[in-house]
This record gives sequence, structure tokens and C-alpha cells, in this order.
Amino acid sequence: MGVLALLALAGCGTTEPGVGAGGVRAEALCPSQAPRYGEAPRGRPTATADAPRPPGSPSPVPSGTGTAQDGVRITRLYAGAIDDEGVCRSSSLTTEFEVTNPAAHDMTYTVIFDAQGYTGASRVVGPVGPGKTLRGRVAMSRSYGDSAGGTSVSITSVRSIPSAEAPAPGGPCPASGVRVYADQGDAAMGLRVVGLHLENCGKEPYAVEGRPELEIIDAEHERVEGVKVLPSAEVAQLGGPPDVARPLTLRPGERALSGIVWRNTVQAVDGAVNAPYLRVRAKAGAAPVMLTPELDLGTTGRLGVEAWRKEE
Repeated sequence: MGVLALLALAGCGTTEPGVGAGGVRAEALCPSQAPRYGEAPRGRPTATADAPRPPGSPSPVPSGTGTAQDGVRITRLYAGAIDDEGVCRSSSLTTEFEVTNPAAHDMTYTVIFDAQGYTGASRVVGPVGPGKTLRGRVAMSRSYGDSAGGTSVSITSVRSIPSAEAPAPGGPCPASGVRVYADQGDAAMGLRVVGLHLENCGKEPYAVEGRPELEIIDAEHERVEGVKVLPSAEVAQLGGPPDVARPLTLRPGERALSGIVWRNTVQAVDGAVNAPYLRVRAKAGAAPVMLTPELDLGTTGRLGVEAWRKEE
């Protein structure tokens, strides 16, 4: 399953900061001892790595023990979860975590968790201020087998983007008056296709002409040079309406569709390009939006982009 598909997985629990890493075993902590978010475990004093713990209490997860990835750290795992009605869901696995932002500006994180025998879960975390830490929890439902032998959680990926450039497929309309976001995409036989969507959620008409402007950004948030951005037909024939650049005006509530296409062919030992991020501007001078299509461009050096067309 591709990363874009994984991002769509809906885990149980609250949609708050996300985290993960392997090697931390789950406590059996349901029903009577499971804490709600922001609480210490009920019926037990809060333990730290330096404080003595009562006999039989669970071991805290010590810091600096390989439970972190890209600013995300697991602080605790336990089997079972208490839902909003106070009912124990013993088939769940709950992960408590924290996300720390080392950047000089607000960042928004997308973190994907996995655990063998459980559904995957993704969490969007942010904005996280410079040098700040957010804490939260996420629950995953049992999908097969039993958890008698315990389990551990791993982080599938951590992606971070400037909060000012975060896509907004829902919620309040951005200050720009338009939304730009990507769909889950499709991948088959080495060909990748991801749709780009533009919605006029403002109160005034919005005009575009031609194709969106693209910047390829690597995992270190640096611009990738040497990749040609071309009309989509020069990379692959996708079918559908002709890919013709023309002026287009969207009335409030109307939408437009574009897309990116690439091949992951590798024809040399060195030079393969793997870049998780894509900075998109609907038109020249528009506010940028950073997406995470996970571009595995191989050694092709080419990324195709379709012209905007009205979405019916």
C-alpha cells in the first residue's frame, strides 16, 4: 500500500498529536487503570524514570531509548482504551506520544503508526510552535489474532510542513479564498498519478490560467534541482479530456482539477530522486501549499503536470 493510501487510514481515538516507534511493549491497562487524555493513571501515582514506583506498577518509557523518530517519541503504550462513554475497548492498543518541533517556525506533522495485528492510524499534529512539544494519544483497533503476547508500535513515517503552507481540504476557508489539496492517487506498473484539486471557497471569482506551479522538496526541506516539470502528455498519456492550457475562472463554490504524473524507472546506479514534498501554487504569485505525494521519480528526471480544468 502506498504512502498516500496509508495517510487515509483512520485510527480510533482522538485526532491529536501523533507519534510512534518500535520496541516499546504495551502494558495491560484496561479497564480500571486506563487514564483519560491528560490524566495520570487512575489509582496509581505518576511514575517517572527517576522516581520510585509502587510494586506492580508499569514501567515508564524512558527517554532516549530508541523510541523516537524525527521529533516524535512514544511515551507509553497500553492494551485497551476507554472511549468517550467510559467503556473499555479491550481490543484497542493505545499509544501516548509527544511531538517536538526543532524548526524556527510553526510546523504541522503527519505521523503514521503501525502495529502488527492492528489497524494502522495516522495523525495530523499541529501547528507545533518553534521548540514546543505537543502531547496526545492515538488508539488502533485489533484486526486479527490476539494480544496475549503483547505488542509494540512502530512509526511508518513522519512528515512535517510549515503550518502556513498546510493544505486545508475541509474546515474554514483559507485567507487566500481557495483550497489546494491532493487526493490519494493511483500507482500501477511503475506509473504514478495524483490528482490536484482547487476549490474556490471564497466570495469572489478566482481566475487561473494554464498549469499549477510546482517545486519539488526533499526530506530536508530543500528544493530539488535538475527535475524537469513538463506537460503531463510528455510523461504519459492519461486519456480523458485533452490537456490544453486555457484561462479558467471559478465562481464561489466551483472547483478545478489538475494532476501530476511520473514514472519511478531507475536506469542508473546513482541519481534516483525520492522527495516526499511538493510545493504547489495554483498560479504565479499564489499562496503556496505543501503536499506530500512521496515522489519516487527514479532516474527519469521528469514530473508531468496537467492544466487546470473545471471539475464537474
